[in-house]
Amino acid sequence: MSRVLPPTEYYASLPKSITGAGAILHDEHGRFLLVRPNYRSDTWEIPGGGLEHGEYPWQAVCREVKEELDLELTPGRLLALDWVPPQPDGRPALANFLFDGGYITQDDADKRLSLQTDELSEWRLAGPEQWNKLMAPHMARRLHACADALRTKSTAYLHHGWDPANPAH
Repeated sequence: MSRVLPPTEYYASLPKSITGAGAILHDEHGRFLLVRPNYRSDTWEIPGGGLEHGEYPWQAVCREVKEELDLELTPGRLLALDWVPPQPDGRPALANFLFDGGYITQDDADKRLSLQTDELSEWRLAGPEQWNKLMAPHMARRLHACADALRTKSTAYLHHGWDPANPAH
């Protein structure tokens, strides 16, 4: 017979995961705003980042976009939730929430965005044909799913960028 663990021991025994939140800012041509982090010069990302202790994903995306781009954001609906399993390099599992960050034009971005240069080196509006070249494969798949969610007014549930009901891998 197994013994019942006290709550603190039980919670300490559970798997660990981290949570992130990102914003999909988009234009009339289906391009999404991408940012290039200083710490990863080989790939682009969307604005966003990890949740702080006690923070909700919606709050985190607002905070991160303000910190990274000096842009006040009121996110729209959830476009995708992507579950990334633990990685071989030791990263724990990740739940990433992607919100509709709203409409932005090139002119708006030129006038309104101010990069946090400690973390980001540049930004650009990039279309679906560029995502596979600029981003890690799972992140590009995630953006394609967000484009579909915007078009169909749905929400995507993903496993490392793949639709688990229709995996293409």
